[in-house]
Amino acid sequence: MTHAPVDTQDAAVPEFPMPRAAGCPFAPPPAMMKLHAEDPVSRVRLWDGSVHWLVTRYEDQRALYGDPRLSVDTTRPGFPYLNEAFRETAAKNPPSFLNMDDPDHARIRRMVTGAFAVKRIEAMRPAVQRMTDDLIDQMLAGPKPVDLVEALTLPLPSLVICELLGVPYEDHDFFQANSKVGLRRDVTAEAVRAAFGEIYQYLSGQIDAKLADPADDMLSELAARVRAGDLTHHDATMLGVLLLGAGHETSANMLALGILAFLEHPDQLAVVRDTDDPKVLASAADEMLRYLTVVHNGQRRLALEDLEIGGRSIRAGEGVIMPGATGNWQSDVFPEPERLDVRRDARRHMAFGFGIHQCLGQPLARLELQVVYRTVFRRIPTLRRATDLDKIPFKDDGIVYGVYELPVTW
Repeated sequence: MTHAPVDTQDAAVPEFPMPRAAGCPFAPPPAMMKLHAEDPVSRVRLWDGSVHWLVTRYEDQRALYGDPRLSVDTTRPGFPYLNEAFRETAAKNPPSFLNMDDPDHARIRRMVTGAFAVKRIEAMRPAVQRMTDDLIDQMLAGPKPVDLVEALTLPLPSLVICELLGVPYEDHDFFQANSKVGLRRDVTAEAVRAAFGEIYQYLSGQIDAKLADPADDMLSELAARVRAGDLTHHDATMLGVLLLGAGHETSANMLALGILAFLEHPDQLAVVRDTDDPKVLASAADEMLRYLTVVHNGQRRLALEDLEIGGRSIRAGEGVIMPGATGNWQSDVFPEPERLDVRRDARRHMAFGFGIHQCLGQPLARLELQVVYRTVFRRIPTLRRATDLDKIPFKDDGIVYGVYELPVTW
């Protein structure tokens, strides 16, 4: 095994994240794929000049996701932060559920897993279908062209997560505005603190309301845990913040970017539009998750102990970054990975991560993709872009990849 000391000022160490190729908005950055092919466990430099390990191969990523010697605790020195705002937030706030290691992570996760059980989420399909149809009805009744993000792909997951949590949808402008603040890599720590404070106070008030007047929703279940002494009020609020933000932002980006990808691949669009087979729709959703991997800045960990992976030695205290896109575009796992194939068995993708920290809300995300992808093309068979592809504003600067707007017509 090798472990060569790296000069943090060495210009040969590439910067991360890496830019995508012009005209190839769906493909992973070519420099990252080159590392994947030639040096799958290598060093990269982040925004603050710190140097960390980039692990790109599918099998290495899966092994590390399940390795207890790696921590997600962002309060530990040396963690590979996304930006200054994340570092400052970690220094001044206790870790959230998302950034806890076991056993604390497992204890809290068990309390909320039931809300995202496949059967419970599947029971929401008629409601998600109704919401989707209502939004499309409104879009068809209005002027065109229209921004599909504003008309459909952002409001739909917001409506769904509001129903699941028990949050009033009329507050969506407030929580959408505050949730998106932290999703830009260039955001300041002050802006994140202000937005987080607003949404934290909002969810804290929602928990208080559910303590006083519980209903049949997830926030009421969290409030019941607070009343029973299983959760602190702070932990319940932090879970609410996480679920509300993650529950609409990631899905909104997957919906819009996926619809755009289908428009660029009309043969695959036709399969999804014309099928009545739920297995094909499920396969299409997973293939699009694999193909796009919108969490594009990599899952991040900190080594707690020395470990070896891919022929390299990683020392305790060193950061590890695992970009899911490289594993999801690995040709010996997914043949011809650059080809969008909705009939492919892509269930082994890592768009949701893997192991104990994999995305809690993945059944809900899959449901939304299955419903929207089929419905929008069946209801609007002539849907098309209303501008050139190179004029669409992609979220290259975002923590979650997607489009800021998607002008369409029909």
